[in-house]
Amino acid sequence: MLGRHPNLSLFLPRRSRRTSCLCLYCNHEGSYHPSLTRRREIPLRIPVVDTRGVPLMPCTPAKARHLFKSGKAKPKRNKLGLFSVQLTYEQEPDNQQLVAGVDPGSKFEGYSVVGTKETVLNLMVEAPDHVKDAVETRRTMRRARRYRKWRRPKRFDNRLTHKKRIPPSTRSRWEAKARVVAQLKSIVPLTDVVVEDVCAELRQGKGRKWNGSFSPVQVGKEHLSKLLEKMGLNVHLCRGYQTKELRDKYGLKKTKSKSKQSFDSHAVDAWVMAASISGAEQPTCTRLWYIVGAQFHRRQIHRLQASKGGERKPYGTTRSLGLKRGTIVKHPKYGLCTVGGFDRKKCTMSLHAYRTNKRLTQGGHVKDCRVLAWVAFRSCLVAKEQEKRKGKGGHPSQVTLKGRPVSSP
Repeated sequence: MLGRHPNLSLFLPRRSRRTSCLCLYCNHEGSYHPSLTRRREIPLRIPVVDTRGVPLMPCTPAKARHLFKSGKAKPKRNKLGLFSVQLTYEQEPDNQQLVAGVDPGSKFEGYSVVGTKETVLNLMVEAPDHVKDAVETRRTMRRARRYRKWRRPKRFDNRLTHKKRIPPSTRSRWEAKARVVAQLKSIVPLTDVVVEDVCAELRQGKGRKWNGSFSPVQVGKEHLSKLLEKMGLNVHLCRGYQTKELRDKYGLKKTKSKSKQSFDSHAVDAWVMAASISGAEQPTCTRLWYIVGAQFHRRQIHRLQASKGGERKPYGTTRSLGLKRGTIVKHPKYGLCTVGGFDRKKCTMSLHAYRTNKRLTQGGHVKDCRVLAWVAFRSCLVAKEQEKRKGKGGHPSQVTLKGRPVSSP
């Protein structure tokens, strides 16, 4: 049996258990005899920051437990929901090279943080795809509102005809990648980042309006490079065929199932790109964090459809009875859950399951909840796949982090 880790990121991974296996060794006389050997899996690394928030080199779970018991550190969680250790004293950084690999995708994205020898983090993140429908809904409601007789005159010129801009859906997808890298940079001392390059050449010509945004992928890629350079990172690009050659070089395979929550789906490409810069030889840890972003309705004041009598019920905002929506709380009855919408008349709020985002109740009270942390993403450590046995087996169960909205009433 391999080391067992908890599914949620609230606790540190336990000590990996040693595995005993029976091997045959040859002695000087040429005869074979059985010998008992022990194998130990390298545990998951824990990010470390000092009391000022300066990221340091990650440590092992055993070292983190020792720091907690001695009172030299306290637990901390960033917006990605990743667990980290914060020291109670200042520490001068003596960091090594850490490289982050980014494998962009339309539905899922892969991230991997690799050092010179060991693997620190592997992430699989759901890409935001709700912006296109949200913009279309906003346009429909705006046109219906301006069609009414009480429309006021414009206060300023907000036309975007002669202004250079990025389409909202493209901007949201590529800026989401930059936010993930920024959160990783806040807990691990990143020096370089490698992004898989997607070629989409623009046609040359004068006076062609479509040439400016001919390919959303090309426009978003350039925008991401500028954002990463502003963070002080060295940006490297890697073509698709070069990623394939790197996988063959390291002897790694990629699964065809894009939605499979495993290291072989997207994180493998991110790892080989990062390892090509850092110099790592093999992935020392293939544990995967599955991350889903939370979707907030910040500017929506009321429901889009009016109820009976023409009344539009309040909807939106980012706070519920003093708590920010998406906050992780511990309820005595429902356990680990997140804060959703609230009822203004009853002064109760909705509580959602942390992993499935399923609404558990609409009658939650603030006094019954113990606030743990606020996160903009919901993260979960994917269970490690078990080796298939002959005649038995099957696909391992996947982590079910479903849905993004956390602002339902």
